[in-house]
Amino acid sequence: MIAIPNLFKAAEYLQLEQQSPHRHEFRQGLVCAMAGGTDNHDRIAFNVLRAIDDHLGDRADCRFYSGNVKVAHQDRFYYYPDAFVTCDPRDRADRLVKRYPKLVVEVLSVSTQSFDQGDKFRDYQAIDSLEEYVLISQDQQRVECRRRLIAASSDSAWAADIYGPGEQVLLASLGLQVPIAQLYRGLD
Repeated sequence: MIAIPNLFKAAEYLQLEQQSPHRHEFRQGLVCAMAGGTDNHDRIAFNVLRAIDDHLGDRADCRFYSGNVKVAHQDRFYYYPDAFVTCDPRDRADRLVKRYPKLVVEVLSVSTQSFDQGDKFRDYQAIDSLEEYVLISQDQQRVECRRRLIAASSDSAWAADIYGPGEQVLLASLGLQVPIAQLYRGLD
């Protein structure tokens, strides 16, 4: 990500984002242009979304989104996760920004890995509705699922399960189990 060297208010960022042909993320006044992804990154995100879509089916209470819809918290940050699910009816009011995700998935890349594992995760922890944060490696079959231990508390503890080749990945927030090989299907 490349930062624009100026502090913005959330409203200014949202106006900039509506006018820009490129996506940017916002964190505590700093606006960062998003880097392009790789073919493997795109395929993993697609595979995750397909597994979620197959699992949710025609359920009307939950919706899933790709990296084109923002997740925000109290105007402190606006991120574009690779995939996320919200089951909160309040998220139906805004077509561009969701504030009550249940599950957030990030596909790791060299340039974003430390941020996704660190500061971004700490930011997401402030969202009371978030039950699970999933980090998927591009370089190896490795999926880390971080789960909130005490629901509806931003101060709660989190636990992590790591899955590798041949294992079933459990997305506990959705009650979905998917073979890790399915998430990596079609990669070079």
